[in-house]
Amino acid sequence: MDQALNRQFLDDITAALDWWRDAGVDCDFLDEPREWIVPEDEQDENGERLPPRRVPVVVEAPVVPTRIDPGLLPADLDTFHAWWMTETLLCDGGPNGRLSPEGKAGAKLMVVVETPEAGDRDRLLSGPQGKLLDAMLKAFGTMRADIYLASALPRPDPVPDWRSAATRGVGDALARHVKLVAPERLIVLGGNVLPLIGHESPQRTAVLRQFDHEGVRIPLLAGWGLAALLQNPRAKAGIWRAWLDWTKP
Repeated sequence: MDQALNRQFLDDITAALDWWRDAGVDCDFLDEPREWIVPEDEQDENGERLPPRRVPVVVEAPVVPTRIDPGLLPADLDTFHAWWMTETLLCDGGPNGRLSPEGKAGAKLMVVVETPEAGDRDRLLSGPQGKLLDAMLKAFGTMRADIYLASALPRPDPVPDWRSAATRGVGDALARHVKLVAPERLIVLGGNVLPLIGHESPQRTAVLRQFDHEGVRIPLLAGWGLAALLQNPRAKAGIWRAWLDWTKP
């Protein structure tokens, strides 16, 4: 009896398979693909597939700007002061050794020098150059407390690379600085500063110019740097004569 049932069961299975085969279905299908053979170099010790290797993630380094963007320069003086102490394109390194400008916006006179003095620590021009500047200001009928004092570069540098500074856009920063201060008059001491703002270096002890930037025009007196004036005392007379011509009624 059991053999008859087994025979009947086999006949039913065979008939079913024949029916599917006649219908064109002669293979077994799964919803999910199944890997029957795993390459040897991808097997573990038990013949199972190794977990997929992690593909290294390549992170592209961010593009580092090489020039100050004039469109991103600060639009107010307080923000500019903070930017001045941290912006890497102004000079190499962080804030260490940088000297902040001194004075308030709208000063009657703004003085720009090339760099801070080598010995400056807490304030701008605290050494021999500062003493010379104080003497010059006294002769001009003013004092440091009444002017706005700044440098073209934020940190002392015995041999600045002025060509590199111009390429990095330091001149644009200086022009924005002057515009934000908006002084009545501007003195630039140092022949390397004038080219940054679109002028030639002064060939004489002192020359008169105009600062003209973004619609702002300010009378400009340009002269030798303080270090050069210390080494050439006679050159002070040229600054004095230019000052008298500049300020005469």
